[in-house]
Amino acid sequence: MQNLKGMRIGVLMGGMSTERDISLRSGNAVYNALVQKGYDAVAVDVGNDVYNNILKERIDIAFLALHGKYGEDGTIQGLLEIVGIPYTGSDILSSAISINKALAKRLFMFNKIPTPAFKVIKRNDVISNTISKAIGLPLIVKPNSQGSTIGVSIVNSKKEIKGAVEKALEYDDTVLIEEFIRGRELTVGILGSRTLPIIEIKPKSGLYDFNAKYTKGMTDYIVPAQLSKELNRRLSSIALRAFDVLGCSGVGRVDIMLDNRNRPYVLEVNTIPGMTELSLLPKAAASAGIGFSNLVEEILLDAARKPSRQNRFCGRNSASAGRN
Repeated sequence: MQNLKGMRIGVLMGGMSTERDISLRSGNAVYNALVQKGYDAVAVDVGNDVYNNILKERIDIAFLALHGKYGEDGTIQGLLEIVGIPYTGSDILSSAISINKALAKRLFMFNKIPTPAFKVIKRNDVISNTISKAIGLPLIVKPNSQGSTIGVSIVNSKKEIKGAVEKALEYDDTVLIEEFIRGRELTVGILGSRTLPIIEIKPKSGLYDFNAKYTKGMTDYIVPAQLSKELNRRLSSIALRAFDVLGCSGVGRVDIMLDNRNRPYVLEVNTIPGMTELSLLPKAAASAGIGFSNLVEEILLDAARKPSRQNRFCGRNSASAGRN
């Protein structure tokens, strides 16, 4: 592997999704950690002219700190592969599948990974009262391809379903209506091929929404979660299976609900976990004795071990011609 200290690392952040502000916080934290480690890093605010911005900065490796649409959905990964720049995290296909909650859940079900029951509603579909009968109340209503619990509602009665669906449709053309699992909310960070200490999330409002995630004092985090050794092993195993089934790699986070009978249900896989001061992956890594800058470096080194597909076929020179 090449000496990365002699390469230019572009930290891609910002973007055009509803999670732009959080992405900037993640990206700046990553950028500062890389500089502290002695890397030649540059912060790249991804906007409409992302292609020319990437070429202008002449980066050799991209550290992805983008969240939501155009960042976690395979689009930026595709662009980077076309121009021959290796990047952190999962590839195009696994990124696209993971952000599509309904598709990911179908793959979980096919592979016998437990996940809450669900229905999919598309824009212009008729919202039937039979939904609550089929799944049961309460329900969770969420946009199919959004992160940070944006547009998410808990529905406790039939009359609330329509409003919750309309709220979710403000962010996506497809809405996921999901069984509400009562119990403990857990998340399992994954680094390479290993799991990090499991975190239990206890939002004071009862819903781990955007405010609970990004406002200090709104949520309590227990890390490591208080679980028996056997349950801890089982949850870690399920998280790795879910990660592998979607084809994910490098780094990720698997969100799980544990019901009152200790039955786990995988909610989703996050392929670009947040890297802010309140983010879950850094908390889990710290519990495992991995400081923030070392966590960033390990994610970067994993990317360097995986040259882009374009490199394998065309060679580095053809991709870098526009940056010389």
